[in-house]
Amino acid sequence: MKTQVAIIGAGPSGLLLGQLLSKQGIDNVIIERAAGDYILGRIRAGVLEQGMTDLLREAGVGERMDREGQIHTGVELAFNNKRVKIELEKLTGGSTVMVYGQTEVTRDLMEARSAADLTTYYESSNVVLHDVKTDSPYVTFEQGGEEYRLDCDYIAGCDGFHGVSRPTIPESSRKEFERVYPFGWLGVLSDTPPVNDELIYCKTDRGFAMTSMRSATRSRYYLQVPLTDKVENWSDDDFWTELKRRLPDDVAEKLITGPTIEKSIAPLRSFVCEPMQYGNLFLVGDAAHIVPPTGAKGLNLAASDVATLNKILTRVYKDGDKACINQYSEICLRRVWHGERFSWWMTSMLHDFGDDGANSTDAQTYGRFMSSELNFYTDNEAGRRVIAMQYVGLPYEDLS
Repeated sequence: MKTQVAIIGAGPSGLLLGQLLSKQGIDNVIIERAAGDYILGRIRAGVLEQGMTDLLREAGVGERMDREGQIHTGVELAFNNKRVKIELEKLTGGSTVMVYGQTEVTRDLMEARSAADLTTYYESSNVVLHDVKTDSPYVTFEQGGEEYRLDCDYIAGCDGFHGVSRPTIPESSRKEFERVYPFGWLGVLSDTPPVNDELIYCKTDRGFAMTSMRSATRSRYYLQVPLTDKVENWSDDDFWTELKRRLPDDVAEKLITGPTIEKSIAPLRSFVCEPMQYGNLFLVGDAAHIVPPTGAKGLNLAASDVATLNKILTRVYKDGDKACINQYSEICLRRVWHGERFSWWMTSMLHDFGDDGANSTDAQTYGRFMSSELNFYTDNEAGRRVIAMQYVGLPYEDLS
């Protein structure tokens, strides 16, 4: 088989790239190790920046998002039993975010790809990338007991942190930066109305909590928990009781509880691989970078990578301009590091790091620093504007 662009991974970044390339007449094939139903069953982020919503509309998959998504003009930070609203629209000159679940984004993209009869191989095994430094890269994989070879011009590695794309780059040619946090997020999805119209990020002596939503009737809530915790140790009653303890009193009084339909614990890490390109292999999204979810940047950074790679490959095939190829990593990493820093900063301000040493003077001092930081940035409009500008996201960069 032969195609112009081989895409490894059928998550939202791989599907979005494939859709955008197809709109430009650029042939592409997606190879995915998991089943489609498994991908749709993964519960992930749901806060989309303006750049991502624009990109989904450009890809022709924004109709349901615009109909069912919820535009948010602000978010709240809660601490010391008080609530501070970050007025995104007012503080940024009109920018907002949209709440629309990653699962729904993925479903829209899958349906569009299927309707366009574009080639996708699910449940592929033994995926190997070959000759990525040459002008004739190819991918081998197994499907239904048969071996396949896919020749291509370029390979987009959209297969996540544990995929095969990043390890294809020799260790001598990549540098990785990582910080693993000493806690995770216990997340619960429930068919209950959200406790608040906008997201609330809560800092408490008992640990971080967050209230979010997927729709007017479906809520998403999170609790900071030790990495040693297990989902089976948390009954529904235990979760709701602890959540109420961490919410401001007036919010806790309004909380409607019910059976949970999904419960999981996600570890938090900051991770970046440099460079994001090796020959004709491009790393996209989680294959190259991971952020803690506190800043709502993960899916949006992946979309930024997709936007950049789409522009580059469109210029290559439409204008014959291959000189722009080597700009990919530099452009992407500028935005990635902005997102990494903001996510680290929000995580540091809002979480309890006491588990690193409750009796340690350094740990207590760090906690005081972060409490002071939070007060400083929320007590004045200039500080709130700094948070708002970063939360809504930077504009996607153009090629030079």
